[in-house]
Amino acid sequence: MTSAVWTGSGRSVNPMTSDTDIHRLIHLLREKGLRLSFAESCTGGLASAMVTSIPGSSEYFLGSAVTYSNESKVSILGVSEGTLEAHGAVSEECAKEMALGSLRTYGSDIAVAVTGIAGPGGATYDKPVGLVFIAATDGRNHVTSANRFFGERHEVRKASVDAMFRDAIRLLEEN
Repeated sequence: MTSAVWTGSGRSVNPMTSDTDIHRLIHLLREKGLRLSFAESCTGGLASAMVTSIPGSSEYFLGSAVTYSNESKVSILGVSEGTLEAHGAVSEECAKEMALGSLRTYGSDIAVAVTGIAGPGGATYDKPVGLVFIAATDGRNHVTSANRFFGERHEVRKASVDAMFRDAIRLLEEN
């Protein structure tokens, strides 16, 4: 089953990352001499697992904070309690603060954060299953996306990681 994707930016994307995408990201990191970190919520460390499955990843990957709870988002990444109260954990604002927190925590050159609802539970009328926000930053420039993925929990999580890689590539190619 292939997941359909909606992105808040209106761009159409293929929900599945090919091997080319992850290798493109790695190539860009190596070419620019940059190091990467993640802040993961709904993906539960899946992005880290995929990056570290490639030999030599310690050359460009510093680590990932899996901050599933709001408390860990605040204590580990420095997400503002005000942001969580005003916008919720599943929001562009939270994703941005998570990415900036990962940048600070790891001292990386770029960071990518993901927060969303993988399902099958946890949804509300305004925030349905499959709603995922991603933020990539180098501290000066930001790429964010609002996505809606469809499918089973594992498909939403995988599509979220794929979108993380695409947004990281976009950040690196545009800056």
